[in-house]
Parts: sequence; C-alpha cells; structure tokens
Amino acid sequence: MGTFDFLLQGLLVAAQPMNLLYALIGVTLGTAVGVLPGIGPALTVALLLPVTYQLDPAGSLIMFAGIYYGGMYGGSTTSILLNTPGESASIVTALEGNKMARAGRGGPALATAAIGSFVAGLIATLGLAFIAPYIVKLALVFGPREYFALMVLAFVTVSSAFGDSTLRGLTSLFIGLTLACIGIDQLTGQARLSFGVPDLLDGIEVTTLAVAMFAIGETLFIAAQGDRGPDKVEAVKGSVWMSATDWARSWKPWLRGTFIGFPIGAMPAGGAEIGTFLSYAAEKRLTKHPEEFGNGAIEGVAGPEAANNASAAGTLVPLLTLGLPTTATAAIMLAGFQQYGLQPGPLLFATNPQLVWGLIASLLIANFMLLVLNLPLIGLWVRLLTIPKPWLYAGILLFATLGTIGANPSVFELGMLLAFGLLGYVMRVFGYPIAPVVVGLILGPLAEQQLRRALSISQGDITVLFTSPIAAVLLVIAALALVVPLILRARGRGEVLAQLAASED
Repeated sequence: MGTFDFLLQGLLVAAQPMNLLYALIGVTLGTAVGVLPGIGPALTVALLLPVTYQLDPAGSLIMFAGIYYGGMYGGSTTSILLNTPGESASIVTALEGNKMARAGRGGPALATAAIGSFVAGLIATLGLAFIAPYIVKLALVFGPREYFALMVLAFVTVSSAFGDSTLRGLTSLFIGLTLACIGIDQLTGQARLSFGVPDLLDGIEVTTLAVAMFAIGETLFIAAQGDRGPDKVEAVKGSVWMSATDWARSWKPWLRGTFIGFPIGAMPAGGAEIGTFLSYAAEKRLTKHPEEFGNGAIEGVAGPEAANNASAAGTLVPLLTLGLPTTATAAIMLAGFQQYGLQPGPLLFATNPQLVWGLIASLLIANFMLLVLNLPLIGLWVRLLTIPKPWLYAGILLFATLGTIGANPSVFELGMLLAFGLLGYVMRVFGYPIAPVVVGLILGPLAEQQLRRALSISQGDITVLFTSPIAAVLLVIAALALVVPLILRARGRGEVLAQLAASED
C-alpha cells in the first residue's frame, strides 16, 4: 500500500465522530492554553495524561496532537497583543507583532499568523505523511546496538537542545536516568534504589513525574514571583482581515517559513525556536521594506509563525518513526504513548498502522478546525488574557492533584507529586531544563535493555557498539547534536539581539 492509501485509511479513522470530538477538544484547549501567557502545550498535555488514562489510545493521542498544534497557534495572540510569548517559539513573533498591534494593526497581525500557521501546518503535515514511511523502512534494520546509539542520540538531543546550557541539560538528563533506575532490575530481578520502600519497587510513574515537573513546578515558580502588576493588553482595532498588500507581502514568508521550520523541527537537534529565529533573519534580509523591521513589519510575523507551526509537524517525524522527542511537548506525548503500552518507532507503523495514520490524518483536520476557531473567535481568546493569575494557577494545582489521585489513588503517589513538584520548582529557579528529566525516565530503561542485549550478543565486547555503520553514524550525529544547537542559537539570537538593539536606538 502507498502513502495515499495509508493516509486515506487514517482519514477514515480520524473522521470517526468521537475522534473528531477529541480533535476539537484538543485544538480548543491548545489555543486557549497557547493564549494564556506562561502555560505551554507541554503543561496541558502533562495535566491531561492521568485524566485520559481510561480513554481510547487513538482518541487521546489525537487530542494531545490537537493541543500541540493549537498551542502553537494560540501563542501568537499573546505575543502580538501582550508582548508576552506564551511559548518560547513565539518570542520572535512578539518583536514585530506587538509593534503592529500598537500601531492599530493587531487584526492583520493576528490574521497573517493564523493563515500562515494553517498553510505551514497543512504542507508540513503532508511532508510528515510522505517522509515517515522512508525513515521507518531504514529503522526496521535496527538491531540492539543501533537502538542503543539511537537512545544516546535522543539523550544528547534533549540535553543540548533544551535550555541555554548543555551542561545543565546533561545534569537534568542524569537526574532522569537515576530516577529510571529505581525499581526492579529487568534482568536480575533485584531491587534498585528502592531503600526498602515497597511503593518504589514498581518504579517512578511517568505521568506523576510529568504532571509534577511541568504543572506543580510551574505553578510554584509563578507564585514565588509575586504580583508584577497588570499586563497591558493591546486592543484589536478595526477588522482582522488582511488587505491585498498584506496578502502580497505575506504569502512568500509563509512558504519560506514552512520550508525552514519543517526540516529544523525534524532534526534530532531541532526545536521550533531555532526555526523562528532563522525565518526572522531570512525575512529581514529579503524584505523590500527594511525600514519597517523593528517598527511592525508583517513579514516578521508571517515567516516565524509559519516556521513555528511547520516545526510542530517536523518534531513528529523523529517522534513517530524513531521514538525521539525533540521538544518538551513531544517528550510528554512519548509518555502518553507509553501510558498505553505503545512505543513510538518503526514497529508501531507495522503493528498499529491505524493509530499512527489516524493521528497523522487528524492533524490535517485539526488545521482546518484551528483556522475556523482562530479568525472568528479572536475576541474570545483576548478575554482569556484577563483571567487573574492566582485563579488560573490555583486551578492548575487542583486539576493536577485530582488527576493524579484519579489515576493512582495512593497517599505515597501524592507525596511523590509534591516532592517532584518542588524539584521542578528548584530546577526552574536555577535554570535547569525540565524535559530531559522526563526523557531520561522514559528512555533510560529502553537504552539499558538494548545495551545489555548488544553486550550479551557480543559476549561483553564493547567495540560492537561502534562497528555497525548505522550505529557509528548515529553516534557521530549525537556528537554533532552537542555542537549544532549552540551554533544555531548563537546565530539566530545574534540576529534578534541586533534587531532589539536597533529598535531601542
């Protein structure tokens, strides 16, 4: 069967009434969450993990993907109207978008962001559908040593791509790997790091850790900052529709942003924020209106927003085909797969094609839903910005606690939730990324299992890990993954800092 046949089957799965409802819930929640400053899709997916435990796997994963896409859409509203990015990938949008809003052109800024997101999401999702089968065919030849090299690549990726410091990323990863060692050893049956506590023999629950680190930690962090005064929301003046000139100046940045964001999102050391930085830099170089950059250039909104959403589809390429998470939300989605006993990777395409292709096809449907939700309901999303933060974060705290109790009614589990929440708060205070901890807990046991298998086959010869061409290439890519994000960040941020300096002058 060809890609079109699989995609058609996936559309039949995604078009089932319940799955359409899950997609609608996902994109609506995602947009609302993206609009609220400081709350990203990763936090929302983490909160919903324990709640969706009893749901159908396809439905809940479709809802998670809808939240991811919706969060990328909604982040532009906060950036443009409040100058406060809801997601790190929306930082660049705030540079030009907020200037447009202050000049009374908030409507066209929001419109070009929404339509650009739709165009990019549509093209990138089709790219995901056509590229994924080829990566799966390559990955089917993997043995234990290749899978171990892939896990090393995943570890290096999340350590170097998240946060500003690779060292802090690696520290976070080793916290996660240490937590992964707790429980019964799969090979020997011996208890490890359980300290005589029976509740620890089953290991650490991924959902408890994810909810604690993302939701509880973020809530404590925001509460500790105190009241910093009301944020000024720029009113949307006039029509949200774009003029003919706006269309003429936006369509090329939409396409360029798509083709910059998708491959960078799909790279093991990718991430949406890198694509948005590079898209902004490209639009600044190619524009016919250089005097407008720093004062509200529509290209500076259209390109980065397209790159932002294209990278969202791009990150699903390594997640679905190889089990590699390259963003915090992808890491939580990986936990969502494992919650149902599913491991993303080439075998998932073979054993559960309806689920995978239904998920991919649902992204096409989610894109249309988001366009319908975003343009007419801008007024509603703006009102969400007026919700008092104490109410908002108190609700998150309550929801996280009830969700954890519902999934695992245990006093000990509640204590773990609080302990990991405090750990998440401390890590945020000192600038340590959260995602590597979750990835270390999820992938640590898998990496250990593949390493032991490879060494058993070779009778303890460690050189077997490097003699396979595929394993060697993956390890070389892992080494590059330590260096590439540093270079890309330095280049992209250099452009943005220069732009900020110029705008201040």
